Amino acid sequence: MVLPNQLTVLRIILTPVFIFFLLQTDEISKQISLAIYIVAALTDWYDGWLARKFNYITSWGKFWDPLADKILTAGAFLSLVYLGMLELWMVALIILRDFIVTIIRGYADYKGTSFSTSRYAKWKTFFQMFFLYYVLVIHVLTFTPYLMNNYGDIFAMLLNPDLIFYSTLVITIITIHSGYVYMSANFTLIKKLFE
Repeated sequence: MVLPNQLTVLRIILTPVFIFFLLQTDEISKQISLAIYIVAALTDWYDGWLARKFNYITSWGKFWDPLADKILTAGAFLSLVYLGMLELWMVALIILRDFIVTIIRGYADYKGTSFSTSRYAKWKTFFQMFFLYYVLVIHVLTFTPYLMNNYGDIFAMLLNPDLIFYSTLVITIITIHSGYVYMSANFTLIKKLFE
């Protein structure tokens, strides 16, 4: 197994470890969870760079690399639901859309058909990742006593439930709409895949 694929496996393995530490209630565990999430996210960038630079592109990697990304992202979203910060119904729609599209793309690659990722889909991913980093970082910082004693009001404002709710709603709408656009643009190809 080439290095990019090993990094993909590592990202999948790190996801439950990240979730475990994030759901703890002490400062150190929260900080460890954030560090693990950052490392896991960096492996996504690095394995993609390696695959392109050294042509380490395999059918296995083309399917599992984006799926590993979705597993990590889904783990972060669901953890925030468990912590009472996000609404389950919105997160469920986001995860469902992302996994459906990822599986269809993986099956298309397996059948020798390639679906390109649109700029809109890339922006969707950017908004999701930015939002997750934002919420995770602020959440972790709220478990630092010194910062809470001095900046607690600011953190409360940054994690205002209405702000988080409507931000998640916007991301949900963008995610679902980008999925609709993707399916519409590739409808003929998708139909042929399952004939």
